[in-house]
Amino acid sequence: MARVAVIGANGFIGSHLVDALSGAGHQVRAFDRYSSRQPTFLARDTEIVRGEFLSRADLDSVVEGMDYVFHFLSTTTPATAAADPTLDVRTNLAQTIELLEACVHAGVRRVFYASTGGAIYGNQEQLRFRESDPTYPVSPYAIGKLAVEHYLRFFSVVHGLPSTVFRISNPYGTRQHPYGQQGLIPIAIGKILRGEPVVQLGDGSMVRDYLYVEDLVGMILSAVDREPKFDVYNLGSGEGYTVTDVLNALRDVSGIDFEIDVRPVPPTFVDHVVLDVDRFTGEFDSRATTSLVSGIRATFDHMKAGVA
Repeated sequence: MARVAVIGANGFIGSHLVDALSGAGHQVRAFDRYSSRQPTFLARDTEIVRGEFLSRADLDSVVEGMDYVFHFLSTTTPATAAADPTLDVRTNLAQTIELLEACVHAGVRRVFYASTGGAIYGNQEQLRFRESDPTYPVSPYAIGKLAVEHYLRFFSVVHGLPSTVFRISNPYGTRQHPYGQQGLIPIAIGKILRGEPVVQLGDGSMVRDYLYVEDLVGMILSAVDREPKFDVYNLGSGEGYTVTDVLNALRDVSGIDFEIDVRPVPPTFVDHVVLDVDRFTGEFDSRATTSLVSGIRATFDHMKAGVA
């Protein structure tokens, strides 16, 4: 089994990844600030490391002795990056380069990076996107993700640091923050439970590929300790759903006929995106199996229990 560090271990995806890696027998070092919360992952045989992503010394320390590093931390959201693009460049991009330099010095065998599949392809005519399709991101958040992908390629060519990029669609599920600025499903559930109107951007026709978090980490786990054929993989359900589809599912699951607050679509939003995951599933024989309704029900029940 491998020695692995998860950067962003107390985040939504990171916490599930810690549990999955630990459950598979890997030695996990979980790095995060843990500033306002206790660890949200359940694995108790995990080495918890508190530190700052913006500290090079902390990054040097956390990657020392590791076989694999999972970079699943972001200092911005799509909204905060759009509000201040330089913040994303100064923190996410610049500090990820520092992390990669630390990985080179520590002799890390591979870096796994959480990129975005929901925004990196931009607005193009086709509905379904493959990894070989052109990337036309228009949001600072997605532009930053693509820049990191290019730097990963640079570190591979110049420093011999292998990397694997996961272009993740629209993940959702338990442990996702209902008060954040990212994720239609958790934000909507939070508003439903508080008796508030649910915000709908546009006419409800935007299409997204929603991926339940446990399916996501299961797919990631299947690629660990393997020699990937490619450096970039789409990770999604391969199915597209409109905003209206999601809100109807939320009504069915919650049994509540909540009100809708219709607002304009931000100019940086992609109208439609569904990920072609044939490259990943063909190589690793792993795919999403949770239906949208089942995933929403599990998320709703978990959040309702937390609110209660």
